[in-house]
Amino acid sequence: MDFRITEEQRMIQEMAREFAQREIAPIAKEIDEEERFPHETVRKMGELGLMGIEIPEEYGGAGADTISYVLALKEIARVCASHAVIMSVQNSLVAYGLWKFGTEEQKQKFLIPVASGKKLGAYSLTEPQAGSDASNLLTTAVRDGDWYVINGRKAWVTNGPHADYIIVFTVTDKSRRHHGITAFIVDTKREGFSVGKVEKKLGIRAAHSGEIIFENYRAHVSERLGEEGQGFKIAMHILDTGRIGIAAQAWGIAEAAYEEAARYALQREAFGQPIARFQAIQFYLADMRTRLEAVKLLTLQAAWKKMQSLQTGEPYTQEASMAKLFASEAAVEITRKAIQIHGGVGYSREFNVERYYRDAKITEIYEGTSEIQRIVIARNLLQGFARELGIDFKK
Repeated sequence: MDFRITEEQRMIQEMAREFAQREIAPIAKEIDEEERFPHETVRKMGELGLMGIEIPEEYGGAGADTISYVLALKEIARVCASHAVIMSVQNSLVAYGLWKFGTEEQKQKFLIPVASGKKLGAYSLTEPQAGSDASNLLTTAVRDGDWYVINGRKAWVTNGPHADYIIVFTVTDKSRRHHGITAFIVDTKREGFSVGKVEKKLGIRAAHSGEIIFENYRAHVSERLGEEGQGFKIAMHILDTGRIGIAAQAWGIAEAAYEEAARYALQREAFGQPIARFQAIQFYLADMRTRLEAVKLLTLQAAWKKMQSLQTGEPYTQEASMAKLFASEAAVEITRKAIQIHGGVGYSREFNVERYYRDAKITEIYEGTSEIQRIVIARNLLQGFARELGIDFKK
């Protein structure tokens, strides 16, 4: 098997790495401590083409492939997970969703400014009572001629407090449960939309997440994404690609923590020698590196599978879930060990590893918890065996 990346993929990765080191690294610690949304660097990311990497150039994107996107996102996450999740939401959840499911009119009106980074997007499925149970929505959209009147409250909307456009999932027919969910493209400047509480978070503090509130918000039928009742299917499809983005984010966080821990172990002395000479530290580093390699391969495999899916239509749900599950849990373990190697100073906010640890935890939770990923993976593999045995496992 050939694991070499192409020249174009390498160039995009190096561009992202150079930008992250030059523009983001000097402010990463500061914006985390101040919980400040990085408007200026996000704007610059858009100018570089990082906010619509996979979107065709005719729609404002860079026209690159999924592996290029994963490599670029990983480089941003190595420096600042907050920037990485802002970028991931824009690329995976919003731009991809508009490109995959939007009409030509919607692509011209919404996708081009999003993919070019001129407008910020968000994705809103979660509600206070509906997290992992994504079909249990209460936000409603009632048809009124050529308009829908939307009422309700959404929660944990990353980018939501600053977004220009938000893909929002609502109930249009409660009796049909997940078959009665419909998606809309919401313009946040319109009357009836407001931002509620902005969450105070453990990690990714500079990437703001919060409530959004609809009070008789009117969305035109031309702003419906897909047909009535297709919302849940659209949401789940978009989350498949989003999970690849989260895997790349976890990869970047873990890689940064591993590298800082290895360098620190060579410089820190105890009992008259660098702590890197102690077998316990060597075992830690060996385990960390081995997990990193597995994260890399699973994430790139999922990215490749998505690229194939664009040609064949074959699903990549299982590969995306496996990458997200393993990468997120590996990131939490690797950042934990990085703090352990640093000892007391690792617990200090003067060192980056405590930030990496805080940032890593969310990757096990958003866009489907680790528990949900295990359910998705198990169902997919069991359905495969059931087909061989002639059993209808879905019943």
